[in-house]
Amino acid sequence: MASWVRKVLASVGRTYRGSGADWPFGDPLRAHGVAMEGYFWRFTDPASGRVLLALDGVNRADDGTWSTLGLAAHPNGFLRTTEHPEGAADPGGLGVRSGDAFEGTPDRLRVDLGPDARVDVEVRSPVAWSRRSFGGSSVFQTVPGLNQYWHPWLLGGAAYGRAVVGEETWDLDGWSVYAEKNWGKGGFPESWWWGQAQGFDDPSVCVAFAGGEVYAGPIRTTVTAVVVLLPGGRLVRLGDPVVSPVEAEVTDERWSLRGRSAQWRIDIEGTGSLASAHVLPVPLPAERRNIAGAIEHLGATMQVTVRRRGRVVWQGESRLAALEHGGIARAQAEVVRRGRAADAVDAAPVG
Repeated sequence: MASWVRKVLASVGRTYRGSGADWPFGDPLRAHGVAMEGYFWRFTDPASGRVLLALDGVNRADDGTWSTLGLAAHPNGFLRTTEHPEGAADPGGLGVRSGDAFEGTPDRLRVDLGPDARVDVEVRSPVAWSRRSFGGSSVFQTVPGLNQYWHPWLLGGAAYGRAVVGEETWDLDGWSVYAEKNWGKGGFPESWWWGQAQGFDDPSVCVAFAGGEVYAGPIRTTVTAVVVLLPGGRLVRLGDPVVSPVEAEVTDERWSLRGRSAQWRIDIEGTGSLASAHVLPVPLPAERRNIAGAIEHLGATMQVTVRRRGRVVWQGESRLAALEHGGIARAQAEVVRRGRAADAVDAAPVG
């Protein structure tokens, strides 16, 4: 092959991936260089009834990158979020760093948002996404220029380390681990819903879903993807609009999902009290600021039933589920109701 042909193909490949898309059998964990690359970890301990989440969104403005950082805990209600002036997403694999405040790799997470907001944890025995052809966004991952893509890359594992959340120090040894990545040229959709749960009777089970308004240019649709890692390690994913559609009815306190394919049916019912929910920030990348954008329940209830050819193959309930309903107007209204400024959530800068 002539060198000029290789150069042209390489340039086309960089442009295609720079739009946010990945070819089948590609690696969605590598940074794409779009407006927002989001990294999320969640740790669950059924024995103590505790949950911890950490997030880092690397955002691209005209003058460089910056980060949206967050640490939240249940049941003590701790929440720390901030804007950080630095942010780097690894183009070679799963990795994110925001100065000395946040560093995440496949097997380690370090967070330092102050003396009362710290995490240092190692991930062992990881249970990785097992499908090679597509990630969580399935065939949509090949569509260039979408406002949002999603990939739950870690569906289990064991944490070893500790966290300081407010006035409490937590030993995280043995906690279950979940991690995902989301990215897109438009930051976050105008409306979205999301959920994740471990802490079922069978500790190997992991459930996650994500949905919202997806668009590229004039093309616009609503899509919900559901992922269930069953006992024994089988991974079931529904959410392709034609062959495995998922219907979602969502409010700030209730999530009802119905997905089906030729073989599988997954029913999810989730509930959470608005009184105990966190309000999480979402970034406005070009403006270098965060704004209240998502109502997040960390200790909600999720009931899941999975059927194959009409027969129940697994059902379970978690009382440590995360359930999220996103939308800037909705989240701002909730912040105002709580008597806080609507344009920030613990937004003091770090660094």
